[in-house]
Amino acid sequence: MFRMIRNLFYILRVLRVLGRNDALFFLYEGKFPWVVQWIAVFFTRKIDSNRKGQNLANALYQLGPTYIKLGQALSIRADIVGDELAEDLEKLQDKLPPFPFELVKKTIENEFSKPVEELFSEFEKKPVAAASIAQVHFAKDMDGKEVAVKILRPNIKKKFTADIEFLYWAAALISNLFYEYRRLKLPEVVKKFATTSSVEMDFRLEASAACELAENFKDTDYFKVPKINWDMTSERVLTMERVGGLRIDDVKGMQKAGINPDDVLQKASNVFFLQVFRDGFFHADQHPGNVFVDKDGNIIVVDFGIMGRIDLESQLYLAQMLLGFLNRDYRKVADIHFDAGYVPADQDRDLFMQAVRSIGEPIHGKPQNEISIAKLLRQMFKITEDFQMETQPQLLLLQKTMMLAEGLGRKLNPEANFWMISKPLIEQWGTENLGAKGKAKQVACEAKKIMTRVNHIITIADRLPEIITSEGIKLHPRTIDALARRRSKKIDYLKIALLSAVVSAITMLLLNMI
Repeated sequence: MFRMIRNLFYILRVLRVLGRNDALFFLYEGKFPWVVQWIAVFFTRKIDSNRKGQNLANALYQLGPTYIKLGQALSIRADIVGDELAEDLEKLQDKLPPFPFELVKKTIENEFSKPVEELFSEFEKKPVAAASIAQVHFAKDMDGKEVAVKILRPNIKKKFTADIEFLYWAAALISNLFYEYRRLKLPEVVKKFATTSSVEMDFRLEASAACELAENFKDTDYFKVPKINWDMTSERVLTMERVGGLRIDDVKGMQKAGINPDDVLQKASNVFFLQVFRDGFFHADQHPGNVFVDKDGNIIVVDFGIMGRIDLESQLYLAQMLLGFLNRDYRKVADIHFDAGYVPADQDRDLFMQAVRSIGEPIHGKPQNEISIAKLLRQMFKITEDFQMETQPQLLLLQKTMMLAEGLGRKLNPEANFWMISKPLIEQWGTENLGAKGKAKQVACEAKKIMTRVNHIITIADRLPEIITSEGIKLHPRTIDALARRRSKKIDYLKIALLSAVVSAITMLLLNMI
């Protein structure tokens, strides 16, 4: 009862903020009963100067950190909010007033059980950046090395938990009361958002991501990741090497410093390709405030709270789709969607190819700088809804990253095309991974998946006597031993059979290559 009353007061606060910003349009424009629409109209104060998405972004900003993050998460879900709202939510600024230095000091001292003066030789009281989850201060460690210290906002986890609890309640309420909105899977959207945001609030995970990215690029001299100071890193404090340079969108500054923006664009294109196709692990928040260029023209990235992963299957899909569109091979684009199972087999393949052509043809014949593969990918996801294609969450974050990469590319050279620069690398990767060698790699991956599942079954089988006994079914010890020996033989036979099948498949593949 108390929870219900609390949620009702909470929803009144949210409605009030949304209404004052004329951001309740989704209620009176949606398929809601007249009572809900009347409530929306009652709370709404009309504003004619802004777009709907801008109004919503302003409201989310006023609602606080959780809603700022929610808006950013929805910016990659055009399938839920639509293209126009998604574009406006992408511009939602993740900036908040800084919290007092006294709280910064208290957090650091609580985390490391020492006064700040014993942990840092110098510590600047004024932050250099303040966002919804944390703020950053420059400092020097006890060895005199310059570092950047990121501190979690006080009580942010407690507030986030309360906000998420309300969002779960609201999502479940809408899904249960209004059948039309069940297809959006709102509770699942909230769950995914909660999981992603909770990762951002544990700086040990962010530090780990930075180290993984640095390891992947240890042999690449033009891409730098700041070193993590693990001794001064905890759940609520992250300390890393202080880096400097020009923002990647400061073209005039680069030219003045003797740095060629076209060289930086080539490096940025290579880095994107390597992250996505070589490593399957990419920095998913590459806005200009997180990417810098040093005096030698090298690229430096910071802020590793939002990272993306993409598996081999998705890499193959993306590579073939990009090449298909760039080469106007729409049959290939259609085939990969059906072959990957993204579009159900009972759909019309030729009609789907026609739909693909309808979004691919308009980009051909245009100047390179007017071609946006990221927008094309968004249109692709939109069209596939008509063919009952399920949303691919692992590709949505990549789509956002592609949008950011394209934007940076246009800042560096408005006449160049980010994807044309990457095309030779993608083609080379495609040759290596889509031919016989690539298929052998795919077979090996599938074999690994099968063996993982078998091992899981074996683990359950090993615990079967224990499970049966714990349920109250008594077996004689000799019976249990006999079952165990019989099960062990069957498992050995199963392993041998599976191994033989895998070896046979690889052998046949190698014979076809000869």
